[in-house]
Amino acid sequence: MLRMTIIPGGNTYPLPIPANYVGQTLEVLLYSATENAENKVFCDKKPSDFFGTLSADEGENFQNYITNSRLEWDRNI
Repeated sequence: MLRMTIIPGGNTYPLPIPANYVGQTLEVLLYSATENAENKVFCDKKPSDFFGTLSADEGENFQNYITNSRLEWDRNI
C-alpha cells in the first residue's frame, strides 16, 4: 500500500508507482485532509439519553432477534 501526503502546486501531479504495482488495477483516492476532518459527525448525546425510545415490545423483539442471530453464528454451514 502506498500512502502519500502531498501539496500540489497546480492542478496536475506526477504520481510515482512502485514497480510491484505496475500492471495491476489500482484505486486512487483524492480528498483534502481538512475536508476529511470537517465531515466527521460528532454526537453530544450519551447512551442514557436514548432511554425509553423503544417500547417494551420493541425492545423484547429486538433482543429476541439479537439472540437468534447469535445462535446462527454457531451453526454448521
